[in-house]
Amino acid sequence: MSFPKVILKPGKEKSLQRRHPWVFSGAVYGVSQEIEDGEIVTVTDSKGIHLGTGYFSDKGSIVVRILAFDSEPFDADFWHKRLQAAWDLRLQLIDIETTNAFRVIHGEGDGIPGLIIDYYDKNWVIQAHSTGIFNQIEQISAAIQNHFAPFCETIYCKSSSTLPHTGTDFFLFGSKTETMAQENNIKFIVNWVEGQKTGFFLDQRDNRKLLAHYAKNRKVLNTFCYTGGFSIYAMSAQASLVTSVDISEKAVDLATKNMELNFANSNHNAVAADVFQFLKEHDQMYDLIVLDPPAFAKSIKSKHTATQAYKRLNIAGMKALSSKGILFTFSCSQVIDETLFYNTVAAAAIESGRKIRVLHKLTQGPDHPVNIYHPEGAYLKGLVLYVEE
Repeated sequence: MSFPKVILKPGKEKSLQRRHPWVFSGAVYGVSQEIEDGEIVTVTDSKGIHLGTGYFSDKGSIVVRILAFDSEPFDADFWHKRLQAAWDLRLQLIDIETTNAFRVIHGEGDGIPGLIIDYYDKNWVIQAHSTGIFNQIEQISAAIQNHFAPFCETIYCKSSSTLPHTGTDFFLFGSKTETMAQENNIKFIVNWVEGQKTGFFLDQRDNRKLLAHYAKNRKVLNTFCYTGGFSIYAMSAQASLVTSVDISEKAVDLATKNMELNFANSNHNAVAADVFQFLKEHDQMYDLIVLDPPAFAKSIKSKHTATQAYKRLNIAGMKALSSKGILFTFSCSQVIDETLFYNTVAAAAIESGRKIRVLHKLTQGPDHPVNIYHPEGAYLKGLVLYVEE
């Protein structure tokens, strides 16, 4: 199969030879013909030697994202092979008897830049982050239906938030809108049509489990709680009190439903409020606090403002912790790297004046793998702090 060519400048092939999947605009010498956004292309070096196949983008600085390196064919069987490899890995990572909600495809981490697929008990939610992937949605859906039929009731494309120009979200197969998913034997109602992202934040599974280790007999505050993941794990470990706070009334209502689904008559308070305002106005001291905000920085331009917001949030969290308290604090902002996040939390600790130690450094779960040639895929940063005094 012949595709239009993107030709690199001399010496600019080295990153592809090291299997980094992005081609930046500054590396491009020229193209063989006019190319549309999302079109499949081949990339060659300045001497015409084939380096890989990917999809073209006319938006932003990354002009090609590589799907297949060297001579690997991009053919009709491509999607089945990538999906099968990713599925086989998940079966090694996850006990599907106790956990039926996990990420199947994590972009570059699974060799498919721009594609996210989350699985909720036989329901597949696809999110395209590029036109090139969106153009392949029907083929991806067909591969799921043809090769994973026993595990497929619904396929839903939820790309309107990542690619607004593609229109509304839609069903590719089936019509189910929600299910009762299970994670480590804990039940959650997941609605991929109305929920944020694909319906649930799967990347925190292992961190929720770790929190349960510390939660027994503690008063727990879960901020930016969304549908209550950390809250329910805390209650599963017999926390004495759990307070869940989120600015979204809909999220708080669902957190309450999820708590009742697992633990009827639990000591759980669900509050719809701005987290900064809540921490400012309430003088309740907690033994364990979770700070898991949405991305404060979605671009490099907002990096400084986001850093200041993380610092203010962590100062407020540290002030609300009782002695010998535990703080779980996170950033999912890709432009805030691990070192900057650590230094920001350290600056908050200095300003709080409290005696603090780091117990754990956290990241996303293994079903959100990072391609070793693409370290940018490590987006979730977390620290567990012990606030002694």
